[in-house]
Amino acid sequence: MIIDIDIETLFPDGLSDEAISAIADVLYEIAMQWENQHYHQLKRFDKARQVDLFDPLEPYRRRNPS
Repeated sequence: MIIDIDIETLFPDGLSDEAISAIADVLYEIAMQWENQHYHQLKRFDKARQVDLFDPLEPYRRRNPS
């Protein structure tokens, strides 16, 4: 899922370097806290989406992804 965000409207040109840095810090902190809070769910979701290409009993053989 990709969300289309109009960055130019949210963060107009002309912001100071200090403001840009502060916004980046806040966004990073939000992302880190979210990932820490939902780590197990995120890993479970990622694992469910992965294609199993290897047979653990015959790791030298590749499986067909289809």
